[in-house]
Amino acid sequence: MENTDKAQNEVKDGAVTEQRIHFLTIIGQVEGHYLLPDGQKVTKYEHMLPALAEIEERRDIDGLLLLINTVGGDVEAGLAISEMIAGMSKPTVSLVLGGGHSIGIPLAVAARKSFIVPSATMTLHPVRINGLVIGVPQSFDNLNKMQDRIVSFICRNSRVSESALRSLMMKTDEMATDIGTLLDGEDAVKIGLIDSLGTLSDAISALKDMIEKKRS
Repeated sequence: MENTDKAQNEVKDGAVTEQRIHFLTIIGQVEGHYLLPDGQKVTKYEHMLPALAEIEERRDIDGLLLLINTVGGDVEAGLAISEMIAGMSKPTVSLVLGGGHSIGIPLAVAARKSFIVPSATMTLHPVRINGLVIGVPQSFDNLNKMQDRIVSFICRNSRVSESALRSLMMKTDEMATDIGTLLDGEDAVKIGLIDSLGTLSDAISALKDMIEKKRS
């Protein structure tokens, strides 16, 4: 996780009004309760949660821009970060660059406005489990409940319908070794998952507009 603050100056009624934008990156794999092997790019949720709380409380930060390029990762950790972002009172904008796969989708839609570059992709698939499974019926019941939580969050924070989302997650003819759907930027916008196609400048411009509207 990396973050920077950048002051954006706006001229309003002859006076310069400073806008302070905080940039936060979600990259690599979202790490959960267990450490991932060395050599992997990770976003640590134990760093993200206090960072988001601090951004929310700091008076010198007016808005948050999330830069996302993630393969996904730990479901509970990703959902916890997503809920933190969705619960912020400050203007938030996300921009998907490269990939916003798996649990990266709730992270992207958690912002008040979401953008994706045309070349980026997003993978929708059901929750997976690794390793030995003991108590199969109970485990599958828990997986279904987790899946419902993810679907509910995505639908609350985007324009995609639940039926369309579940259908795309369960497609069997899209990927060779898995079920689900790979969406490019245009498709993600078309189904209502992401708000707009756009670039970095589009995302910053939208965030600055949101900051000004909140001030007025």
